[in-house]
Amino acid sequence: MTAKKKQRLVLLDAHAIIHRAYHALPDFSNNAGEPTGALYGLIAMLVKIADELQPDYVVACYDLPGKTFRHDAYEQYKAGRSKTDDALVEQLQSSREVCKAFSIPMYDAEGYEADDMLGTIVEQVAYRKDLEIIIASGDMDTLQLVAKKDVQVYTLRKGIKDTILYDEKGVQERFGFGPKLLPDYKGLRGDPSDNIPGIRGIGDKTATQLITAFGTLEKMYKVLHKNPEKFDEAGVTKRMITKLEEGEEEALFSKTLAVIRRDAPITFNLPDNTWHESIDQKIVEEALSRFEFRTLLNRVRNLFSWEEGGDSREAQYEPTDEEMQKLGIAVWLVNSELTNPMLDDIYQYAGTKQFKKAEKKIMHELDEKKLRNVYEEIELPIIPIISRMQDRGITIIPTHFAKLSKKYHTELDELEKNIWKEAGREFNINSPKQLSEILFDEIGLPTKGLKKTAGGARSTRESELQKLSDEHPIIERILSYRHFQKMLSTYVDALPKLADANNRLHTTLIQTGTTTGRFSSQNPNLQNIPVDDTFGHAIRMGFVAQKNHTLVSFDYSQIELRITAILSEEPSFIEVYKKGGDIHAAVAAKVFSITPEEVSHEQRRQAKVINFGIIYGMGVNALRQNLGGTRKEAQEFYNAYFEQFPGLQAYLESIKDFAHNHGYTETLFRRRSYFIEKHFHVTYNRHSDERMTVNTTIQGTEAADPIRL
Repeated sequence: MTAKKKQRLVLLDAHAIIHRAYHALPDFSNNAGEPTGALYGLIAMLVKIADELQPDYVVACYDLPGKTFRHDAYEQYKAGRSKTDDALVEQLQSSREVCKAFSIPMYDAEGYEADDMLGTIVEQVAYRKDLEIIIASGDMDTLQLVAKKDVQVYTLRKGIKDTILYDEKGVQERFGFGPKLLPDYKGLRGDPSDNIPGIRGIGDKTATQLITAFGTLEKMYKVLHKNPEKFDEAGVTKRMITKLEEGEEEALFSKTLAVIRRDAPITFNLPDNTWHESIDQKIVEEALSRFEFRTLLNRVRNLFSWEEGGDSREAQYEPTDEEMQKLGIAVWLVNSELTNPMLDDIYQYAGTKQFKKAEKKIMHELDEKKLRNVYEEIELPIIPIISRMQDRGITIIPTHFAKLSKKYHTELDELEKNIWKEAGREFNINSPKQLSEILFDEIGLPTKGLKKTAGGARSTRESELQKLSDEHPIIERILSYRHFQKMLSTYVDALPKLADANNRLHTTLIQTGTTTGRFSSQNPNLQNIPVDDTFGHAIRMGFVAQKNHTLVSFDYSQIELRITAILSEEPSFIEVYKKGGDIHAAVAAKVFSITPEEVSHEQRRQAKVINFGIIYGMGVNALRQNLGGTRKEAQEFYNAYFEQFPGLQAYLESIKDFAHNHGYTETLFRRRSYFIEKHFHVTYNRHSDERMTVNTTIQGTEAADPIRL
């Protein structure tokens, strides 16, 4: 009996391919002025893959802008890389349109890299014996995922045409050891492109020698600690042994950075239809025409045996806006990480391109997770209310903002002159480089304890300048200057330009905009209007009610702490609220072992800091920063707090335990918030996720569900 042929899944390391194409090809652009060189390379690579690899399915994996968990663990990760060209950024965004046009599902996750998407997908389909995987990439990092001939890497050697296919044997021949040891190799030699340190002085040759002789770093260091003579036998010099001993921590840490994660927060579903069945000739041709890729258009038609003007896909059910909105809410409820989901997100989550199938699957999951009540009783009823709110908008007074603008620009100019006077000359205050030269070279302010930028320069971020506030009066003026600029650019000058002819602002309220269930607001964001300083008050005075209406402000007094008392059933908290007492004074009295009447203003402040801090999962270090003093004092205060309120501590621990076991938390109304680190594998992410579990449980209960109800 003939063995059934395996289906082939090609995973595109889209980010790496586009980067490679951008640097390998000329700066093409279409008549609209859009850069297209990297996009040309991506599509050319797709054509090559389709022709040579004959995939049944194609999926793309992406990086997202911003820091990853690796940056959280190591601030200098990828430091030294120059700022990404604007043309490349634009094409990275446009490449998603290309993937969409070619019916290629896309996977990404905040805080993770494309490699981690690849590793996770490989892990999630590892059980399938009817599937083989080929990773198409622009670099060699993904080789650690190679497994026999089940997972291979199709990578670029030069440009975008010279490719090579690595299986496990190929990796062994290339490096002298198997794929699983590549992170160990990088742990020793480092990786300059990602700024992974490794051990200084160990290069490719020595790293290869050590890995082939001892295997993993853990095994190598076990031998080094117990049988160092074996290193002599392997021909390792004493100088190199010293480097290994001194660099053990760096090597193991570098290996951690180099390991591709296989537990990213995505759920991979093999598409219902093959790539050839899913792809729509009309959509592909429209995309290629837009970017003016005439030659590629002909190659694609030949590849898929399309006739000009044809349409290879049967018409599908097209959902109405209302249907899509409702199903978007449902998919967000069953997976809170899918904020503001679009139709593609719904299809990707459901693993189908057919709306009715997706709807059936997602609504079934809604019932399985007992979220139907949240969906029908909380979310659906507010859809028309949100729509009316957006249409109505809110009135502003343009003349008020014009007066503020004139006043603040005058004060900003005065601040600029005072800063120049303190500096002894004129310079561009908004230039980090020039500001750094003024502060540290010319004025001579100390740099000890200050962080550096990713590129190694002395940082002039607000957090770093605040450390120097007592060193020179120029610091306070610079911070004030920045604050004035932000208020002007974000609010005073910006808001009037966004108003309609009737002087009304119409924000977009996103019902599914956060993982905790709170609304988000954009264009403009009317949820972040300042409140705490004179700027905030002045800006808010520009918002008014229309004629014969009243603008009302509601403030739920200490709602977070009241919710915390209800959820934790902490007797001391409940007693204070029942008696109408001051929770902060009551907590201070307990912690400092004094009567409420003896509590000082400072003691009440400290109690308030930790009362609200626990809601946000504040740890000892954050507590120290907010209270001032030493870490030891903060630890003592932290311990005393939980000794006095054991019910609260037990509740907070129960939230963390539940999240550890289930990968999500629930509000009082059973709304779920899912977490990226479902199993909390990595220490430096685990603490962050544990803080978030507390935050989302309490915030979701106090700021999401009651507001909607």
